[in-house]
Amino acid sequence: MSNLKIIDRSFQFSLKVIDLYNQLITEKEYIISKQLLRSATSIGTNVHEASAAFSKKEFKLKVNSHAITIN
Repeated sequence: MSNLKIIDRSFQFSLKVIDLYNQLITEKEYIISKQLLRSATSIGTNVHEASAAFSKKEFKLKVNSHAITIN
């Protein structure tokens, strides 16, 4: 998967989660909605940071290191 494709997909995912967050807020579900927003939008941040890698190998290492910290 190219860097641009994964950046675009993570951005689109964040937009969908923001819409879901707004729906949850209208239903007065505050705690889970805030956690969902923080965790889902951090994906884009991690992908963006990993995309600054110099090589495909370095990109994969950064993505894997972020995946390990999530688990």
